[in-house]
Amino acid sequence: MDMPLLVIGNKNYSSWSLRPWLLLRHFGVAFEERRLALDTEAFRTDIAALSPSRRVPALHHDGQVIWDSLAICEYANETWLDGRGWPDDRSARAVARSAAAEMHSGFTALRQQLPMNCDRHPDAYRWDSSAQADIDRVQALWLELRSRFGRGGDFLCGPFGIVDAMFAPVAIRFRGYGVACEGSVDAYCQALFGLPAMQDWIAAGRAEPERLGKYENVK
Repeated sequence: MDMPLLVIGNKNYSSWSLRPWLLLRHFGVAFEERRLALDTEAFRTDIAALSPSRRVPALHHDGQVIWDSLAICEYANETWLDGRGWPDDRSARAVARSAAAEMHSGFTALRQQLPMNCDRHPDAYRWDSSAQADIDRVQALWLELRSRFGRGGDFLCGPFGIVDAMFAPVAIRFRGYGVACEGSVDAYCQALFGLPAMQDWIAAGRAEPERLGKYENVK
């Protein structure tokens, strides 16, 4: 088989790119990466040949292109993880998939008002009630999964899996904007930050030279 190629955006900002990258790295899947800096002429020139949706991420493997974060995670689960990306228990797997899908399609206010920025530090900025409702829902989901299925590990369903990869950018958002996290919510965030792959991504993001105003000038 060909070495997979994962096309990603800026590590400092691209939450969608982080998700499959983190899953692949955590499970030791060897892959090449190609980073296209967002909002650049090079991105606009190269992306059409690399991603049918003209967005990142996109995975190239065995003559196929798989785009969209969740689709890439599912492909990785089938191709390299032997199903380890989801819990063995059917109930846990169903709820984990539901939570991952909700993250994939929802939380618009959270995304818009608290964009991911690995190098951000809390300041006086505060979000509105719609973003707070998203924050409350995310934390309630985390507490539910940890309570029902978290035995046997530090992550939402015990061991790290796809559902955790989907929520990993939210932990970065919570830390960067100073979102209050207590008890099991804080412990879960710390478990994510303790992953070597997560640490590598954040360090690389902070070291990137590009700074984009729409991510930096959130006030």
